[in-house]
Formats: sequence, C-alpha cells, structure tokens
Amino acid sequence: MFELEPSFTDKLYADYLANPKYRAMENAISHNGLLKSLETRQSAVENDPVFSIDVTKDKVSDQKASGRCWMFAALNTFRHKLISEFKLEDFELSQAHTFFWDKYEKSNWFLEQIIATADQELDSRKVKFLLDTPQQDGGQWDMVVALFEKYGVVPKSVYPESISSSNSRELNQYLNKLLRQDAQILRQLIENGANLPQVKAKKEDLLQEIFNFLAMNLGLPPRSFDFAYRDKDNAYHSDKDLTPQVFYERYVGLKLADYVSVINAPTSDKPYGKSYTVELLGNVVGSPAVRYLNLEMDRLKELAIAQLKTGESVWFGSDVGQSSDRQTGVMAINTYDFQSSMDIQLTQDKAGRLDYAESLMTHAMVLTGVDLDQAGRSLKWKVENSWGDKVGQKGYFVASDKWMDEYTYQIVVRKDLLTAEELAAYQAQPQVLAPWDPMGALANL
Repeated sequence: MFELEPSFTDKLYADYLANPKYRAMENAISHNGLLKSLETRQSAVENDPVFSIDVTKDKVSDQKASGRCWMFAALNTFRHKLISEFKLEDFELSQAHTFFWDKYEKSNWFLEQIIATADQELDSRKVKFLLDTPQQDGGQWDMVVALFEKYGVVPKSVYPESISSSNSRELNQYLNKLLRQDAQILRQLIENGANLPQVKAKKEDLLQEIFNFLAMNLGLPPRSFDFAYRDKDNAYHSDKDLTPQVFYERYVGLKLADYVSVINAPTSDKPYGKSYTVELLGNVVGSPAVRYLNLEMDRLKELAIAQLKTGESVWFGSDVGQSSDRQTGVMAINTYDFQSSMDIQLTQDKAGRLDYAESLMTHAMVLTGVDLDQAGRSLKWKVENSWGDKVGQKGYFVASDKWMDEYTYQIVVRKDLLTAEELAAYQAQPQVLAPWDPMGALANL
C-alpha cells in the first residue's frame, strides 16, 4: 500500500503555491462558497424561460420539508386538467390525503416483507435492506397509481396539510421506530413456532397501532365529503356526499392504466427495448409490480415532446441536485465551471454515474413545456417544481437539453404514443433487478 510520505505532501504544497489561480480561487470560495464562486453567466443566458410549447402557467405547489415530490408531481398533472376543464382559479388536490394512505400501505408492505424473509438471518442483505429504511416519504409513479386507484383523491380544502405532512422528519423517525419494533415482534413470533393465522392476527394488532399513530399526526381521512366551488365566471357549483374514489372518477377521470413508465438507464446490464421491475419495491400489497421500459434518451425525449404537443404535461424523475441552481431555477451542465477555475474535469458519463453510485433519480417534477428548433428538436425544457414560488421563475425551472440527457431517468407517457414493438416490450415478462439497483431509487427530495 502507498503511504503518504512528507516529501510527497511537500510536493503538493509547492505545486499549489506555484499556481496563482488556485490562491485566487481559494479567496473567492472561502468567502462566497464553492458553487457560487463557479457559477457561470452563460448558463442563465442560454436558458431563458421562453418556450415554443408551454402547457400551463398555473401557480406552483409547495411540498415544504417533506419528500413527497412524486405525489405532488402526479397530483399537479391532475390539477392542471381540473383547472382547465372546470374553469377553476388556484386549486390543489390534497397531497396529505395521498401521504396518509401511502404511510399506511408502506407499513403493511414492510411487515409483509419482514414475514416473507423471516427464514433469512438478520444480517442477510435483504433483511438489512428492509430494516435500514422501513419506509420513507419517497416513491415512484406506479406506487402513486396504486394509491389513487385504491383510495382516490380529495380537494386540499377537504383534507388540508398538518405539521407532520409539511415537515415529516419526526413522523418518519417514530414510524420507523414502531416498524423496526414490529419487525422484531413478528420475527420472534415466527421463530417461536407461531402459525400463519397467529402471525396475521398479531400483524393486524400492530397495524391498528400504526393507523392510530398516523391519524393522530395527519388527521383521519374523510370517507365522504361535499365539494363546492365558484368557477372563473363566478358560477356556483356543489356536489354532495362524494367518496374520494367517486371524486377521482368524476373530476379527474384519467385511466391510469393507459400510462407507462419509460426510463433511460444506459448501463450494460439493462439492454434497451426491454422491461424491468425491482425486487421489494412497492407500497400497496396486491397492486401490479413497478414496471419500466428502457429506451434510448432520444426516444424518451421524442415521447415527452409528443405528449406535450397534445397539451398534456409529463411526470418525470431526475437527479435534480446535479449541476443545478435552485435559486435561479437553471439546470444545465455548464451551470458551474470547474475546469477553467479549478483544473478539475468531471468526465464520468451517465452509465458510469449510475454504476458508481454518483447519480440516481432523486426528485420527481412535471414537464410543462419545451422549446423546439425548426427541425422539431428540443433545446430546453420548462419544469414545474413543487418547492414553492420563491425559487426559479415563480417556482418553474428551466432544464437545458443536455442536462435532460445526463440527469433525467424516467418519464410517464400514454401507451398510445409507443410503437407496437415498444408496447410489446413493455408488456413482456420484466427482468427483475436487485432491491438496491439505482433504478429502484425513490424520488424523495
């Protein structure tokens, strides 16, 4: 092994001191911070917020201090449809309602996985994977579909935010304490020879405790409610005794089975034109498994553009923190200049970043526009975030086309936009990926 000798460190000192640029950058970064010192003007100039296709300018939502981006993004796609069709002013669906049922279902999912792996040692990789994070705020498209299909949706006025939904740290901390404790109870019960009915009865007792905990933190979700509103013409509308499922059917009405998840994962273990799923990934027991179709990035963008041209926004997942300025809302690969200022070259490609744990999907947002050149090729993209209106352009971000190439991993589009060959590939038996595969990452920022 190579030991760091003092003579080697002396050489590093001398090389650093011989370059006046490094001392200048030392002064700049120590006073202003790393990224602010390296931020380029050109990235903002190239990514002005004007687009040839612009689906909506509705006010953005705010997930606050929670990791609910994936459900905010999905509900935002519904919200734009409602605002347009029913001539509403600023309107939101309840993210807290979906959040409650996700926590409830994820708790059951976790306990079921604990029972299923009870024959494995505690230090097995799968059991450790489960216990590391029994549940969290994050999720993926197929998981939110499972919640909508089972529990419907409600207006935010019917089930508003709570402290625990807006700032979920304490809720998650103590829910995970309960779930790890419950895992120990169930594993020990099985180890002591309990039969399946006994294990099921104990799990139901534990779920009652979890349900009570969630209801006290988030509020008891409504079983039925009334919905009244005035439209932009000041006409009054009232609908009585709705269930969340009926509200979804009547006011949203999208057939979620008509949508598919398309990913771009250019790693060697995931050939294009194939479908994939991830072991242990899900939230609602009994719902279809998460499924993706892996396509080349150019085709993924073609599908997104095709859906935007119909006037429909696009749910998408990306690694939002990469080469991104939260305040200006610019996401571009030239946002920060490491090479000319620090002589550092970041050359890892998309596949390398996935393989070496440098990048994965961290955040879900909505594509609401795109700027096309004369040949119909994308130049930059309009992105609706869910971090409130104090960042970006009143909450909207701009992604350069090259940034999309490098850091976007998933979109959701209508099945009818796929070719027959692509649809057949999506519907084919999927390859099962390991629970810790980067394509199993949950959007949670």
